[in-house]
Amino acid sequence: MAEPARPEDTAGIMAEAMAETYSLGTGPWTMTPVTRGALGQIWKLSGGGRSWAVKELLLGCDEAQVAREAALRDSAAELGIASPRLHPDRHGAHVSRLGFPSGGSWVKLYDWIDGARADACDPHVLDWFGRTTALLHRAGEGAAGPPGDWYERCPDDADWEDVLKKVRDAGLPWSDELDRFIATSAPRLAHWVTPSPPGGLATSHLDLQPQNVLVGRDGPVLLDWDNAGPVAPEREFARALHVWSGGNDVGIAAARRLARAYREAGGQAVLTGPESFSMLFATALNYIRVQAETAVDPTVTAAQREFGGRQAVTCLRTAPDLTAVTQLVAALDGRP
Repeated sequence: MAEPARPEDTAGIMAEAMAETYSLGTGPWTMTPVTRGALGQIWKLSGGGRSWAVKELLLGCDEAQVAREAALRDSAAELGIASPRLHPDRHGAHVSRLGFPSGGSWVKLYDWIDGARADACDPHVLDWFGRTTALLHRAGEGAAGPPGDWYERCPDDADWEDVLKKVRDAGLPWSDELDRFIATSAPRLAHWVTPSPPGGLATSHLDLQPQNVLVGRDGPVLLDWDNAGPVAPEREFARALHVWSGGNDVGIAAARRLARAYREAGGQAVLTGPESFSMLFATALNYIRVQAETAVDPTVTAAQREFGGRQAVTCLRTAPDLTAVTQLVAALDGRP
C-alpha cells in the first residue's frame, strides 16, 4: 500500500496544479499555509518573484455564489474600494477544482496583499470603513431575491436540543456553558430575528469585520468577499457598527464617527431599534450552532473538530448583548 502524502508533498502537488490551472508559468513554486477561517484554508503561493493568495474551500463550493462575489467586487472597485483581484483560471472561471487521487479541492486565486490587521480604534480606519460601507451599498443597489436563511433565520428549540445532546454525549467540557446559553441568551436574541421586508435590498459583502481588512502600503484593503449576497442595508450596517465599535464593550465615540462617515458618503441605513440587528443576532446564533456541530462531527478531520470547538466556545462568550445594542441605537438617536 502506498504511503499517505505528507503535508509538504500535498502542498507541492497543489502548487504545481495551481500554476497549471491559472497559467502562471514555470516554477519552482512554494505553497505555505497562512491561516484557517470558517470557510477555507488560505495559502501563499510564491514563484518567479511573485506571490498570490490561494483560498482552498473546505466546505464545498457554490459557483453562483462565486459569480456574485466577482461581480460585486468589480462594481465596488469602480467606486474606489480596494480589494484583492480574483483571478480567472485559464478557462475564464473564478473558481476551479483541483483533482488529486485522494480527492479534489475547490480553490480561488487572489492577489497577495501585504499589510497589517486593521485597528478598529484608529479614527482614519473608522472613517474609511464608514465610507466603504456606504459605497458598497451603492455598488449593490437593486438586489434580486431574498437574503439567505443564514442571515434571516436562526436555530429553533429542536435544533438546539439536538446539538446540545451531541455535545453532551461527546463529553465536551463546555456542554454546560452551551446549555446555559440555549436557556437564556439564545431565545432573547432569536426574538428579534425576522425576514427582511421586501424591497430596498442590496448585494453586499455580508462579513464586514476588522479581520477582513488589511492596511497595506496604499491604505486599507477589503478581503473575504465569499459571502456576497442580498441584504437589507440597515441590517448589514447595524451588524458592522456593533462589530467595529467594540462589540459588547460599546465604544460610543467610535460608533458615532463610523456612522458619520457612512452618512457623509451617502449611506441611507437608519437604525430603529433591536430589530435593526436581526442579521447580527441570526449570524451569531447560526455560527455557534454550526461550530458546535462541527466539534462533534465524526465525518470531518480532527483539526476541523478542534477548530469548531474553539470557535463555539469563543462565540458563546462573546455573543451579542441586547444592552449593548440598545446603547448603540440611543447613541445614534435615529440617525445612520
